[in-house]
Amino acid sequence: MPPLLPGKIDTLFTHCHLAAMADASLSVIKEAALAVTGKTISWVGSQKDLPDDITPRCREIIDCNNRWILPGFVDCHTHLVWGGSRSNEFEMRLAGATYQEISQVGGGIFATVNATRNASSDALFTLAAKRVDTLLKQGITTLEIKSGYGLTLETELKLLAVIRRLEETFPLHIAATFLGAHALPPEFTGNPDGYIDLVTRTMLPAVKAQGIATAVDVFCEHLAFSLDQTRRVFETAKHLGLNIKLHAEQLSDSNGAELAAQFNALSCDHLEYLSLSGARAMARHHVTAVLLPGAFYFLKETQKPPVATFRNLKIPMAVSTDLNPGSSPVHSMTLILNMACLLFDLTCEEALLGATINGARALGLDHSKGSLEAGKDADLVVWDIESPSDLCYLAGLTPIEQVMIRGKDIATAKGCCF
Repeated sequence: MPPLLPGKIDTLFTHCHLAAMADASLSVIKEAALAVTGKTISWVGSQKDLPDDITPRCREIIDCNNRWILPGFVDCHTHLVWGGSRSNEFEMRLAGATYQEISQVGGGIFATVNATRNASSDALFTLAAKRVDTLLKQGITTLEIKSGYGLTLETELKLLAVIRRLEETFPLHIAATFLGAHALPPEFTGNPDGYIDLVTRTMLPAVKAQGIATAVDVFCEHLAFSLDQTRRVFETAKHLGLNIKLHAEQLSDSNGAELAAQFNALSCDHLEYLSLSGARAMARHHVTAVLLPGAFYFLKETQKPPVATFRNLKIPMAVSTDLNPGSSPVHSMTLILNMACLLFDLTCEEALLGATINGARALGLDHSKGSLEAGKDADLVVWDIESPSDLCYLAGLTPIEQVMIRGKDIATAKGCCF
């Protein structure tokens, strides 16, 4: 039994079952207890191993009545801040319109870019805050948000400022990622190298000076940016001390994953067309694979990511909502877990690991987030479920009893609001 930390315990959860997500497994402990001291977990173990003198040392004891405790979900890939709506495009697709036809009438990503450029910071914050609130109420306690719907210095900085404001407003941890190289803006049509010059020479230094983004992402694809252009962005990002992430091999095999691995990227995301050589490079450089079944579902794709290869090479698999207006307007992690199992053939254990410890690994936060272990942040959710697999099986249901973030009780099923 690991020793209890000295002094008093702030919160002791008793008569619970734990899925701790340690050691690359569910790490189930039945009839368990978990202690929180300050902002961190101070003890995890079997109920029977609690010392006899534990009660007077606890400020609060919560009897979980055999409910389950899991780490808070880590949503490691979102585009959560945007203006406007693309629901009209959804209707157009249902009527048979192609992506090109939608783009020709002003739709697609540039509809979002235009709406985002024209929206005030306050308007963007109000819209984004509703989305964050929804995710928080579904047990997401760590959230990544990318910029990328500005594609100008002014608007990209505006988006990052909104992300900072969200971080200051909500209790969950938000990791900001700069995705200035998301698409080629119309004003640079025919001049992608010129836009990459703007990203590397002007945007990235300004983002670094602002001090919020911890990582840089690029959409490396035939309809976005080439391998050489991506390399230029990565070289500048590394020089500035920023972490690397990559939208890779979603629509074709561009060898982006191999390039990202050379830069020791935290993650490569999507990966439907990943080659074996790309996967081996990821394995050598310990790059996490982030799977995004929401986009696969919404776009009616058929090429699945090579899950069997990830298993064989022991590449950690994260799963995330990819919340965005164009290809994954999905606001539910439990629905994503269900999709990961049914569309990508993950086991329930793999999906749950993907939404917790492997999601944290994809953000470089696995030292403090994603599992229930002594010394880690006390980010946890009490669930009214029969087993952890219910979170994959009961598609979209979020039967939450309590959410705690860094030792603070954020919400309970009895009506406390966020």
